[in-house]
Amino acid sequence: MARPIWKGSISFGLVNIPVQLETAVREKTVSFHMLSKDGSCRVRRKLVCPETGEEINYNDTARGIEVGKDEYVLVDEKELEKLKPEKGRAIEIEQFVDLEEIDPIYFDRVYYVTPVEGGAKSYRLLHEAMKDSGRIALANVVMRDKQYLCALRVVGEGIVLHTMHYSDEVLALDDSLPGTLAKAKAPAKEVAIAKQLIDAMTHKLDLTQFRDDYREKVEAYIEARKAGKKTVATYDEKEEPPTRTINLMDALKRSLASSKSPRTAVALKGRHPRRKSA
Repeated sequence: MARPIWKGSISFGLVNIPVQLETAVREKTVSFHMLSKDGSCRVRRKLVCPETGEEINYNDTARGIEVGKDEYVLVDEKELEKLKPEKGRAIEIEQFVDLEEIDPIYFDRVYYVTPVEGGAKSYRLLHEAMKDSGRIALANVVMRDKQYLCALRVVGEGIVLHTMHYSDEVLALDDSLPGTLAKAKAPAKEVAIAKQLIDAMTHKLDLTQFRDDYREKVEAYIEARKAGKKTVATYDEKEEPPTRTINLMDALKRSLASSKSPRTAVALKGRHPRRKSA
């Protein structure tokens, strides 16, 4: 069982449901440390004044905002402390909406919401009511001195909480699209074949088939080095990078034909190319 990172209650009208939040996702990555070249010493970074080269103690530092070139405004830590949101212990539900109304781009981190002692009955009440309504809840919560907008939704027999980005934090996609896109045309015949290709590549979801191949190779490499070996798995050198599509219709037709081949169908489902030892 994961260690709770927050304890409080869900405020649902006049109903308070005692709950706790647990980490739902534990990202896996390989972390390296900076060492001396012979690996005998772990090095550390210092806070140094670039003008004098003098090392500065962390306790002698201050925070500030850059307002111009080499111009900063210092902030008072005590005054900043007064601006922090009150350390509440409630997930305050503001409204309910349909999940389809929220674009996934707004979702950030996810936590499991679990009942604590004495809260099972009221937790089940909210769970069943949300499940029957088909809606999710939008709420406010304060964690680690920061206020979050969040969404509560039913998953299986429990409830999960997604922290969300505020609307002014999400950049407009239109600002990133090239101006030439408006002039680009998608012929009906090509769209029809593209839809057929989508149908051919549509399979029952199994997320376990998608793996972080790079991380697994790094972990295998580290284990091999620990055992005194110097081998590492690599991609087949015969694999060539995809070429730029010139004839879109021809590429679509060939892709559709290939999708009917068992071997290519596996590749289209997201499998990695075969690896070999180097």
